[in-house]
Amino acid sequence: MATIGFTLTFWAWNLIAPIASWYGDRLDLSSSEQSLLVAVPVLVGSLGRIPVGALTDRYGAKRMFPLVSALTIVPVLLLILAKDSYAAMLAVGFLLGLGGTTFAIGIPLVNSWFPPAKRGLALGIFGMGMGGVALSGYFTPRIAEHGENLPFVVVACALAVYAVLAFLLVTDRPGRPVPTDSLATRLGRAGRLRVTWELSALYAIGFGGIVAFGVYLPTYLKTWYELDPTDAGTKAAGFALVTVVFRPFGGWLSDRVHPALVTSGALGFAALLAIVQAFDPPLNPGGTIALLGMAAGLGTASGSIFALVSQVTPQPQVGSVTGIVGAMGGLGGFVPPLVMGAIYSAKDSYSIGFMLLSDLALAGCVYAYGRMRNVTPTSDGERSGEVRKVAARRP
Repeated sequence: MATIGFTLTFWAWNLIAPIASWYGDRLDLSSSEQSLLVAVPVLVGSLGRIPVGALTDRYGAKRMFPLVSALTIVPVLLLILAKDSYAAMLAVGFLLGLGGTTFAIGIPLVNSWFPPAKRGLALGIFGMGMGGVALSGYFTPRIAEHGENLPFVVVACALAVYAVLAFLLVTDRPGRPVPTDSLATRLGRAGRLRVTWELSALYAIGFGGIVAFGVYLPTYLKTWYELDPTDAGTKAAGFALVTVVFRPFGGWLSDRVHPALVTSGALGFAALLAIVQAFDPPLNPGGTIALLGMAAGLGTASGSIFALVSQVTPQPQVGSVTGIVGAMGGLGGFVPPLVMGAIYSAKDSYSIGFMLLSDLALAGCVYAYGRMRNVTPTSDGERSGEVRKVAARRP
């Protein structure tokens, strides 16, 4: 149920991106304006994870999942009314960011039900819900061909059905620790953990790269490789699908190898292929191989990073830490579309943007290997949250 809810709300969160070129033509938008349009929901959905994660710690996923799913219906339907005004679209995009906050609801729910040795795979499976981006990229433009308002109606109905099912079927683990401190206190405690910000930086690269490509890849393929919107959306959906498949792989591998090593290798692989794509290879086969390879690396890293989160975070604080880490990951996806759009407008090239991605991924690769592999996982995530370093760690 958590994975299904994550999938549907992520589809809603990404409704604008697959048909952004249609809005661009309809409203006569520049590349930068179009980039801002697809980036606003990412920003709000990312920052919103911080309070939503903390609220999930307090009230549980049984309340939060149906509530957030139901509220997301409102901006989805408002997209129908806002389509002729750029300002209105930005405002609705702000509200649409609510759909991106369910990540911070599902992580503490799933984490609480599984023992530490199985959390990597379990969280990876939940993370497959980001396949909602792939579903949106593939189905949204195709449904729109049968009616420009139809995608929004379909998604709103799906969210309504899920909200009812989540209310009936989602169950918090009996006896889960319920914090009694205020929201500000809990967020402050999570923010004082050094590991929170270390993991935030890594997740901003890994998951941020996924989100950035999810929202901007259709525009990139249409602009640079001159694909039609439907074909561009299909190929972007393929990219997202690869990240979905490799996220549980990253979690599964992290149950067997230190997740920091998995993260380091995955980000290094993504950095290498970002350099390849910076040289603008033909889409078939060079560009396709490079983009799908980056998807595999970023997807693996996203799964392994949250396997590490589950190991070193006290159970009562998982929601709060997840909210902060998830927010930073989403913010990592907010900036690149704006940068890519600005660079293309100024230089008529995307190469600089891909080289910047490779630099960030390589930095994450080095830090994960040099620092994070020396973090000792807690035995059950129930400790005070202080993270011990050890002199030697098995590879």
